[in-house]
Amino acid sequence: MKAHIEEKRFGGKLVLSGLDMEIGRGDRIAVTGPSGRGKTTLLRIIAGLDRDFSGSISEPFSRPAVLFQEDRLVEALGVLSNLRAVSDDRARILQALGGVGLAAESGSIVSTLSGGMKRRLAIARLVLLDKDAVFLDEPFRALDAESRRLSARLLLSWAGDSPMLFVTHDDDDIELLGATRILSL
Repeated sequence: MKAHIEEKRFGGKLVLSGLDMEIGRGDRIAVTGPSGRGKTTLLRIIAGLDRDFSGSISEPFSRPAVLFQEDRLVEALGVLSNLRAVSDDRARILQALGGVGLAAESGSIVSTLSGGMKRRLAIARLVLLDKDAVFLDEPFRALDAESRRLSARLLLSWAGDSPMLFVTHDDDDIELLGATRILSL
């Protein structure tokens, strides 16, 4: 995938400009920088979720798997119901829950989980998706060190050699996810 972003604006505010990048198999690209610099916007453009920019994307990804900043879970439903929304494979669902350390919570209602547990559930849901690229927006926010390690291990195993672009404010995330490049905005 090749991206050429001449500019991206929100109203009159210029958010991104003059950015060229290429993402290939096995790439792990960390996007860093202060808040408000366009990191999430860049992720959304590369993932194909934002097409309102000047420039082009060649050879776009057809099955991007995206972990948003927000967990986007259905709070009133159970943990398993949230995962069944993307997969009917019970064995894979239970494996994903175990991979993020939530096997004991399979019968819980999402609204009763802590913020960190909800984040791990969102990661478990993500790894049930079919993908050709992985996009993570602050993947480990609200997670303690052990939960970060578990989640990173699961994400890397699942991602395989699919390209990965992730937004982070934390240098530990760069190491945990094995960044091959760092793009600072």
